Amino acid sequence: MKGRGNFADLEAIGSRIRELRGEILQEELAEYLGISQGQLSKLENGKLGPTAEVLLRLIQKFGKSADWMLTGKS
Repeated sequence: MKGRGNFADLEAIGSRIRELRGEILQEELAEYLGISQGQLSKLENGKLGPTAEVLLRLIQKFGKSADWMLTGKS
């Protein structure tokens, strides 16, 4: 990302969340994460970054590392 320094790439994070969700309905994953379906949609579309709590719940559910969730690297 040009000119953005060390900011997180929210679109890439959202894409990884969408990939992990797979066939799970947004409503189901949102309930597990403790957020609304609308918030999950914003996360997946790169309009919103995950809170630390949501990130931890995603890590617990899908067994991925925080590094992978945030950067795509293991």
